[in-house]
Amino acid sequence: MLVQIDFESEMPIYEQLRRQIIEGIASGNLKLGESLPSVRQLAEDIGINLHTVNKAYNALKSDGYLNVDRRTGAVVSGTFPESTEEFDKKLKEEFTYLICEAHLRGKKMEDILSLCSDIFKQYIKKDK
Repeated sequence: MLVQIDFESEMPIYEQLRRQIIEGIASGNLKLGESLPSVRQLAEDIGINLHTVNKAYNALKSDGYLNVDRRTGAVVSGTFPESTEEFDKKLKEEFTYLICEAHLRGKKMEDILSLCSDIFKQYIKKDK
């Protein structure tokens, strides 16, 4: 599993790791039922604290993307969470911020919609 952490980013390391694992699952690079490296191994591989990896794994477990068991470790879940009101609210907040910043930087609506469509299509292909 290839993970790249930006130690200069304002985004917490556990959140970078969480997002990259979700992206790996959506892209098909991480398969359903696939085992992830142990907390200790992944922390060592990318040079971060094992508590940071544990926090990311637990967040992914809580969200329904991973099954975590002491004996089997972290495994990509066979089922994923459904969209909820809470998720929709979070999605709207993230989109609002990004669209506002893009607007202030001169991006046109068509460019933003095209980019969203292109990204979404990448992951739809992986579902089939």
